[in-house]
Amino acid sequence: MWDIWETFCISLPCDTYLEHLPDPIPILQLFTHRYRNGTLAPSNTQVRSLTVEDALQAIGQAFTTLGKKDPRLQPLGKLDFRLSRQLSAYKKQDPPPTRVKPIPFPMIAQTVDLCCAANTPANPTIADMLLLGFYFLLCPGEYTFTDNEDAAPFQYCDVHLLIHSHHLNHYTCSDEELQCITYIGLEFTNQKNGVHGELVGLGKSGHPTWCPVHALLNRIKHMRHHHASPTTPLYKYFDRTWKRIYTILLTRHLHNTVTALGLTYGIQPHEISIRSLHALGAMALLCTQVDTDMIHLLGRWRSDEMLRYLHIQSFPLLAPLVSQMLNHGQYTMMPNHPLLGELGAAGANIR
Repeated sequence: MWDIWETFCISLPCDTYLEHLPDPIPILQLFTHRYRNGTLAPSNTQVRSLTVEDALQAIGQAFTTLGKKDPRLQPLGKLDFRLSRQLSAYKKQDPPPTRVKPIPFPMIAQTVDLCCAANTPANPTIADMLLLGFYFLLCPGEYTFTDNEDAAPFQYCDVHLLIHSHHLNHYTCSDEELQCITYIGLEFTNQKNGVHGELVGLGKSGHPTWCPVHALLNRIKHMRHHHASPTTPLYKYFDRTWKRIYTILLTRHLHNTVTALGLTYGIQPHEISIRSLHALGAMALLCTQVDTDMIHLLGRWRSDEMLRYLHIQSFPLLAPLVSQMLNHGQYTMMPNHPLLGELGAAGANIR
């Protein structure tokens, strides 16, 4: 970001540190405008107001890192009024945020069944990753390969297996013990919003295939068989060499299913991506009336960002509300003023 700022200042020309300007705000406003319209943005296209705000904040932080005053701020530490109004105007101009829709689970189940039936090395791993992404409410970079530098995939060493309360060593336990697993867990290391060392675990779903325990055990068996190292990501599979499952590959499988079944569930292929699994997990919990605090915890949301993943278009979520409104909409209000009869009696007593 500092390189962009320096290039911008040279083009004016202007002192990079704004030291000789009595009022640096007009320069910052011009930078903000050009970043907004894409002239300075890396994408070369108009960006959202939040992206502009982040860029402006990065410049201010660079100034303070160099021991200089943040030129965006007033003496009391608030953002200058002119910049604040400019960013506010951009927010009003922003188009509505694009939200992926959660894919109803029958479509995930269909994709998983097709992958399990296909006789290719990659497809069983695709099926396992779909189930783990759904049940654990994982972000894409945690169970598939992405180019994102901040991606933190779960690895072979992050897996925990239990038979009731008995913890197993998944490197050395027997195949017979693996068949008796009742509880599986993933340990957070550097995953987004995770607490280092925290263990999130799930039990069996009751279905022989659509189950997180079944999916994770498939991964463990595959890695044990091919002598994977402890740091091998769970999305890798062995086919003469270790290969990866990419996000685009999972999205393509989901698109194929939505193309075939989407009309039944009111969804079109362009409305979904691999991020739909995160939304599906949250929606499934919401529709079963799980407390929203629990959904926050499992999805590792630290704010109301969770609401962006939830859609009130879900029939199971809204359909029961009509009868509940009918049954609970009949109530009596406690009066907060004297009754008319009491007023008359009080007047008579006074006379």
